[in-house]
Amino acid sequence: MGQVNSLSGLILRFHLCISFSSASSENFARRISTASGRIGTMGKRGRACVVVLGDLGRSPRMQYHALSLARQASFQVDIVSYGGSIPHEAVLNHPSIHIHTMAQPRFLQLLPKILYPVTLLLKALIQFTMLLWFLFVKVPAPDIFLVQNPPSVPTLIAVKWASSWRRAAFVVDWHNFGYTLLALSLGRNNLLVSLYRWFENYYGKMATGSLCVTKAMQHELDQNWGVRAKVLYDQPPEFFRPALLEERHELFCRVKKDLCHPIGVYDIISGELENHELHETLFTTKSNADISLKEKRPALVVSSTSWTPDENFGILLEAAVMYDRRVAARSEGSDTAEISEEQHLYPNLLFIITGKGPEKEMYEGKIKRLNLKHVAFRTMWLAAEDYPLLLGSADLGVCLHTSSSGLDLPMKVVDMFGCGLPVCSVSYSW
Repeated sequence: MGQVNSLSGLILRFHLCISFSSASSENFARRISTASGRIGTMGKRGRACVVVLGDLGRSPRMQYHALSLARQASFQVDIVSYGGSIPHEAVLNHPSIHIHTMAQPRFLQLLPKILYPVTLLLKALIQFTMLLWFLFVKVPAPDIFLVQNPPSVPTLIAVKWASSWRRAAFVVDWHNFGYTLLALSLGRNNLLVSLYRWFENYYGKMATGSLCVTKAMQHELDQNWGVRAKVLYDQPPEFFRPALLEERHELFCRVKKDLCHPIGVYDIISGELENHELHETLFTTKSNADISLKEKRPALVVSSTSWTPDENFGILLEAAVMYDRRVAARSEGSDTAEISEEQHLYPNLLFIITGKGPEKEMYEGKIKRLNLKHVAFRTMWLAAEDYPLLLGSADLGVCLHTSSSGLDLPMKVVDMFGCGLPVCSVSYSW
């Protein structure tokens, strides 16, 4: 980890997260049944329904909830969600977990931006109708509905109605506040934002029980929303851990093609890869059956993002430019021995940024114009099984998520901690 000390020192705007408090995952079933307030009737049907009005593959906390309910409470678990990214194989292969995929109303994306408020209302109506069909008809009656918030509208309304009709507990897992996300695009004083907040507050208070991700959110819910929530800290599952040397070598062999193709420029990493033998990767080398880390490998910095306005990657690009200039300045006029020492203190950096989202192309364009000599960027999308291995192989994690409410903690940080990875992050209220 010594290779990255200089980077973490340069990113002055980041807060270095070094520890966290986590609720044991074995207590999840007990905590959620306590939150539901219906311990006496839990298990009557032996079934739970997890509702995610979003891409299940990009909702790790809800996937882990489903696994906990199936493994620890021995429930049959129905997940109602949108498709898109592939969930983790532990979810896909569990015999007690059943995924029900809803179709997304993609045609709404074709409507002009001037009709955005109308599009929002039409989208909510279509989603509401679809949720009612799945929760009232397609999914067997559960003991408990567990719903992710946000989005709040129409999710909380549909799930509340379904829970009343099917005589089931209604538990909300508060990840953030939906109205604050809507305010990012419409502004806090917009009428639709005020209406959204009213629905979120009204139906949120009607839940049988609530979970939330931080004590700061618990306090906000209690003081200003009239909601008594139990804090359930995220804890990474067992597959988030430091990667073994063999796993690292196999991973970098699989992603070698992705690493070979820079973002529109020929950089320091593409130059190194051109001279590699079949038995080596950018970070490892294999001799017979022995695998070892290269002494002069680049430092690997990993960040995952949905490429949305609440993550300002301009901060990271500024830090990369600062680092590149620092290394270049220290190398000028140095002899061979001094350069070798500088390479140990200030190695070349490879930033791998994973994820999909609307601002990806914009930032890729900015990266092309940086003309860096000692820093390289790669953007990619990894399989669910490869992402933990990448985190477990890295030297430093970066999280630039800025909460719209200031009260939620990104799951990505917890996953990085699970892999023993130090994290440079914006500050959060826990």
